[in-house]
Amino acid sequence: MMNSREAADLSDGHTIDPAGRLVLAATPMGQVHDASPRLRAALTSADIVAAEDTRRARNLAAALDVGIGGSLVSYYDQVEAARTPALVDAIAGGSTVLLITDAGMPSVSDPGFKLVAACADAGLRVTCLPGPSAVTTALAVSALPSERFCFDGFAPRRAGARREWLTTLLDQPRTTVFFESPHRLADTLADATEVLGRDRRAAVCRELTKTYEEVRRGTLAELADWAADGVKGEITVVLAGATARVRDMADLVEEVEQLVADGVRLKEACQEVTRGGGASRRDVYQAVLARRQES
Repeated sequence: MMNSREAADLSDGHTIDPAGRLVLAATPMGQVHDASPRLRAALTSADIVAAEDTRRARNLAAALDVGIGGSLVSYYDQVEAARTPALVDAIAGGSTVLLITDAGMPSVSDPGFKLVAACADAGLRVTCLPGPSAVTTALAVSALPSERFCFDGFAPRRAGARREWLTTLLDQPRTTVFFESPHRLADTLADATEVLGRDRRAAVCRELTKTYEEVRRGTLAELADWAADGVKGEITVVLAGATARVRDMADLVEEVEQLVADGVRLKEACQEVTRGGGASRRDVYQAVLARRQES
């Protein structure tokens, strides 16, 4: 008797073949020998290899001394939406689709999310061949706390949006990892110094695993001075989490009352001023009530 997954119908009337699957595979960031034996095998055995750049995929296979056994198709940002339905249909029909990007893990600030989500929605199998990742590699060598961290993708390009984003990290207790263009690194570090403070610690990781790998550690002010002369290569930044701030209760009460005067409800105002920590919402609420009774 067929189980529900085997009997599930696709919109075009075909049934899902349980042998089909999407395989996400991490590719080397610089050193080709970081490729796993499983990646080598997958390149030769997959029915379809969907690659961010087909030329790089061929070069990778040649460097690994393997052949791409199935068909090779491009799958980059601009064609993700258009290519996804056909790949989903192929997987539903029993094909193994191997998804690779230029370097690192697919779907982590690289193409892949749309295909993974579509396969999950269709009840198709998605698996992963783990391997190189700039996020965890930078975190490991940063010498910053790594037991709790968050990843923010690429920093915003525009100055206003970038400063607004940095403001959200002002009280973020977790270590934050993000990518940045070498052309914008100096501006981003300068903004971070102004928004987050000169003494916040960070690490700039450049050309990870490659010949000219460099890891610079220091305060934001020190790193901003270093980057001002220009930096080349692929950049990953690791930013230390914020130290919890102890805020004066009288100041918090004043902020709440100002928000209330602007039309915000009292409980919502208390939640807003304590969003970054430093005091509990309940304590601020009680302090506001106590002050009002004294007036």
